[in-house]
Amino acid sequence: MAWLVLVVAGFMESVWAIALSKSNGLRRLWPTVIFVVASVVSLGGLAVAMASIPTGTAYAVWTGIGAIITVIWALVMRQEKASTAKILLLIGLVGCVIGLKVMH
Repeated sequence: MAWLVLVVAGFMESVWAIALSKSNGLRRLWPTVIFVVASVVSLGGLAVAMASIPTGTAYAVWTGIGAIITVIWALVMRQEKASTAKILLLIGLVGCVIGLKVMH
């Protein structure tokens, strides 16, 4: 159960990061509201997961999931350009997140 909570928390990390970028320095209401709510859910989920997953592993997986989803979103929305190196690095990051889960 802790791993499911951690995955959801990692997803919510990407939600707050994307909302923060859309908030125009916290000047736009709805992106700011989404940022605040997603931040609370994300950090709360991380805290819950850390009750049974070691801190280093939980934090690395949480940030990895958030980073992977955020970069994929930016690529899909064409806010960033895709490159072979970027795709290979994302695949490597996915492998590292999976590896941390398997090693736990």
